[in-house]
Amino acid sequence: MSQVNPLHYNGGAVFAATGNQCVAIAADRRFGQAQLTLACDANRLFRVHDRLVLGLTGLATDCLTLAERVRMRTNLYRLGEKREPKPATISALVSALLYERRFAPYFVEPVIVGLSGDNKPYCCSMDLLGTPMETDEFVAAGTCAESLYGTGETFWRPGLDPEDLFEVTAQCMLAALDRDCLSGWGAVVYVLHSEGVTVRELKARMD
Repeated sequence: MSQVNPLHYNGGAVFAATGNQCVAIAADRRFGQAQLTLACDANRLFRVHDRLVLGLTGLATDCLTLAERVRMRTNLYRLGEKREPKPATISALVSALLYERRFAPYFVEPVIVGLSGDNKPYCCSMDLLGTPMETDEFVAAGTCAESLYGTGETFWRPGLDPEDLFEVTAQCMLAALDRDCLSGWGAVVYVLHSEGVTVRELKARMD
């Protein structure tokens, strides 16, 4: 019997990209059990606050557990500091939570995006041990990460405004999902910019 990669067992993909004082993150909506599709309303994006979004792909139970632990620690931070955490703060928190479980890891691949106080975009991805990779371009995680990196190299360019960044993120996501049977069935895109958050849903192939 072939072994199943726990990171790919439930499917899913996340893609994030930066722009000019904006950042976008997209995730598909499929929830499956290997090749069996069980639902098409999965939530892989968790809004920490209006300027910060955490995307999680991997084993669904571990994603939910990590999201709840981050939510609890974020609430404690708000109570103690009387302010919202910065993107780099949440990145360090997620990295620490993953590394402390390194001998029995959460099978998740986090992607963290946000805006700092001066609207500078923040984009970071990690492996399941919490090793961060910050970038000023784009990152991808999930079952079709290779295709997402390929479409990202094709469509992304520096200095995109929020509307163009949404279009690029959406097209990267849809093009990659068409080449992967473990993710897809629709997607949702968050665009964080100086005026707030824009959330849009995408229709995708459902076959």
